[in-house]
Parts: sequence; structure tokens; C-alpha cells
Amino acid sequence: MAFNPDSKQPIGIFDSGIGGLTVASAIHQLLPEETIIYFGDTAHLPYGEKSHDAIRYYSLRICRFLLENKCKAIVVACNSASTAAYEVLLEFFKDKAVFVNVVDPLVESCCQLSYTKVGLIATHATVQSKVYERQFKKIKENIQVHALATPLLAPMIEEGFVHNNISKSVIETYLSDPLLKDIEVLLLACTHYPLIKQEINQFFNSAIPILDSTDVTARALQSELKKHHLLNNSKSGEDHFYVSDYSENFAKATKLFYPDNIHLERMNIWE
Repeated sequence: MAFNPDSKQPIGIFDSGIGGLTVASAIHQLLPEETIIYFGDTAHLPYGEKSHDAIRYYSLRICRFLLENKCKAIVVACNSASTAAYEVLLEFFKDKAVFVNVVDPLVESCCQLSYTKVGLIATHATVQSKVYERQFKKIKENIQVHALATPLLAPMIEEGFVHNNISKSVIETYLSDPLLKDIEVLLLACTHYPLIKQEINQFFNSAIPILDSTDVTARALQSELKKHHLLNNSKSGEDHFYVSDYSENFAKATKLFYPDNIHLERMNIWE
């Protein structure tokens, strides 16, 4: 399938679940004229605990689905997929759509500031990949990245445990790790984590900046679309939000991640 760019075509966004809706929401706010097709692979979440081979397989299949739906751009709104599968996706599909991930915009945004000791919290897959360390080194040699795996945070958030004693206890336990001592900035390297940004900020008494990938990814997408003359100037289609496995819990949780009312549609692309 050849990529014939057309500004009216939709933007595809995917994640291992519904956490990527934080990125979709930022894109919707910045680019309200764009049509969105979102795919949350809820049948296989969390990607953070999967092998890189499995994440690549899932990501390739999802991208095919989004391309079959004529997406002009694909946003990998998942840190685990951005770290494990992004290069493979470009290998297969770079001539078929514009691609943006959530890692590069966050690294570039952080490098514009004068930090040398960067803290990072993420899933096991993201931390073990060391992709952030590699990306930082490409831009600034002297940056130290202190990456901590925080695997309980994403499922905790999806279950609605935010802004209460349970979330406070889990967050404090993780952030008290000596690995994060004396950091100058903290990167939230998971699309779920913006929902607990306020609590993380409270833990640090607002003493350090807390950066996440939502707004910077939206701006990176805007820049890429502009570069390729693909910005839409009028809404031309209906947004769709697909999940590979549907439950009422997922439907309820969307309200945490996406402020507008949306309807989840089950789409099992694995059958």
C-alpha cells in the first residue's frame, strides 16, 4: 500500500491500553480539526511486562490496522512500544505514514533545559531498554539518567486509585528510592503517569520540574504534519476509539484519561 498523503486523512494513535488517551487528549486540544482513530490493545496490556518481541508483533499488527483505515500519521502513544518497536515500525512503514513516538519529544524537551541529573520513572520494559539513556547521549553527553521501574503505578491508575491514601502510599514508596535522590528533574515515561502528576509534585514539594510526554508529543506531531503539508483545516471525519478487549472498567476509566465523552468500540484485530 503506497502512502498518498492527504490532509483530510485521520491520525492513528495507539497504546497498550487506555493510558495513551492522555496523549490523544493533548492532540485533540492542540489540533481540534484533526480526526482521530485510537487503538488500545487492552487484550494484551500491560506491554511493560511483555517481551520486546511480543511488543513488536502487537505494534506491527496495530499499525497495519491503522494504515488500513487510511491514517496519514501514526503516534506511538506508549513508552514500551516506543522503546521496543519504533525502529521496526519505521523499517516496515516509514513510506506509508508520518510517525511520532513519545520518547524523542520528551528527551528533546528536557535537553533544552540545563539539567545534568535526570530522574525517570517507567515500566520495566522501558527502563530495561535504556532507550532514554541512548537518546539523551545523542544530544547531551553529560546527562546522567536515573531510571526507576515503577510497575504498580499503571494498573493502580487504571483501577481508579488516584488522589487517595493508596496512591499516596505507592507513590511515596517508589519515589523514596535512593536512586532518585538529588535529581534535578523527573520524567514521567509512561502515558498513565500524568494523572498522578499532582501527587508526584506534592511528594517533591514542587522543588523540581515534573515533565511528561503529552503536550510535547502533540507539538511534535503538529510540527511533522506541518512539515509534510498534512495539517487539516476543517474536521472531516468522525473520531473512533477502539479497544481489542472491552469491559465496563475500561469504559469507566476513559473518563480519567480523556475529558470529553467518548465511546469505546471493541475491535479484535487478532482474530
